[in-house]
Amino acid sequence: MRNVVYLGDTLPFLRIPPPESVDLIYVDPPFNTGSVRRMQRLRAQRSEQGERAGFGGTRYRTEPVSTISFSDHHDDYLGLLEPRFVEAHRLLKPTDSLYVHLDYREVHYCKVLLDGIFGRECFVNEIIWAYDYGGRSKRCWPTKHDTM
Repeated sequence: MRNVVYLGDTLPFLRIPPPESVDLIYVDPPFNTGSVRRMQRLRAQRSEQGERAGFGGTRYRTEPVSTISFSDHHDDYLGLLEPRFVEAHRLLKPTDSLYVHLDYREVHYCKVLLDGIFGRECFVNEIIWAYDYGGRSKRCWPTKHDTM
């Protein structure tokens, strides 16, 4: 199983490979926002009149292809992630890496969970993914980064 990307619930796939056979695992779980998440898949085609700009100023016209949605509310979020992290630990070679992409809601709880599974000494660093888009609320501080 080389160079494989899985989209969806990975737990059944994590149980297949033998121990210490994986070089890198990147996990992008639901963020437990408490809301219904909707994602729309688009088809893009170059068009001078396109509503989207791409690299080098190229314009693209888009049309919806499909929409999926799911409830991003989990009563036992760590209970959802823990078996996946345990399997990730089993699969990773001792010298390789796990990246977990989260936001402010759960990142600190997952860090403690991961320390319990991998050991605190295995934590190398965190990557702060800063962005400057989205709302500019006058009522609260807007979210402007995720953590890996």
